[in-house]
Formats: sequence, C-alpha cells, structure tokens
Amino acid sequence: MIDIRVLHDRLPQELANLEAEAGREGYLHIARLVDEWSVGTLRFEGDGERLLGAYIGEALVGVGGMSAEAALLGALRMRRFYVHSAMRGRGIGRALALALLEHVRRFCSFVTVHAGNDGAAKFWESLGFQPVSQDGYSHILELHGPGRNGLGSDGKVR
Repeated sequence: MIDIRVLHDRLPQELANLEAEAGREGYLHIARLVDEWSVGTLRFEGDGERLLGAYIGEALVGVGGMSAEAALLGALRMRRFYVHSAMRGRGIGRALALALLEHVRRFCSFVTVHAGNDGAAKFWESLGFQPVSQDGYSHILELHGPGRNGLGSDGKVR
C-alpha cells in the first residue's frame, strides 16, 4: 500500500537513497532538491506549494513537489518528481501527482511541468497535461471547475 506523506520542516534521511539512485540514472534533480532545501531557496512553503513523499512501509520510494511557476502568473509547477527505478509501474508517481493536484485545486488554474524524457512526457500526458514548448516547461494542465479543477470523484484527471 502506498502511503503519501507531506514532507515539511526537514527532509527525511531516506531521501539520500533516492538521491543516490537518481544520480546513478543520470538525474540530478533530487540532488538539486536537497541543495535548494539546505540553503533555503525552495522549501515548498508558499501558497499551494507542497512536497510529498511516497512510502511503502517505512521505505521512501518516491518524492514529488509543487512550487510556484515563475513563467506563468497564477500557475504552480510540478517538480522534483522521482520514483525509485525498482518501484516504477506500481502507481506511485500517479498517486503523488494526483495528491498534489487535489491539494492545489483551490490555489491555481494551471499546473506546469518539465518532462525530461519521453517516458516522463507520456506519464504527464496520461494525467491530462498537454504538450507545449515555452518558458521552460514542456506540459501544462488547465484545472477546471470550482472545487473540482479537473479531478473527477474517482480521483482521475478529466
């Protein structure tokens, strides 16, 4: 069972394992998360911002955040998403993304993301994000309707 937890105050020690795994795959965004957190440039504390961890038991197996989108007024940005390679395909990334989308529905009308590869692009598109190529992001999701913002009662993005 996937347990999604809000990460605040401090980063969990288990994040070091995800950082190392991401680095082995050539991804540096989790190391940037650790660096930004440690110097205080990104703590996911603004309106609508949030950092989540996905746990299986007590093991941190994924992380994902939402922060302000500087390139688009009133938008938030999905960032620092990573699921341990051995845990992919189990719905962990989807659970993280849907939890964040549910959280931000009262804060913004648009959510952006930069998909770093074709697999990531397909993942974001499966959640309803539309490909664009502008201002440093690759995909955008328009949230619809008061109180629903594109999420159906079954938790799927519409």
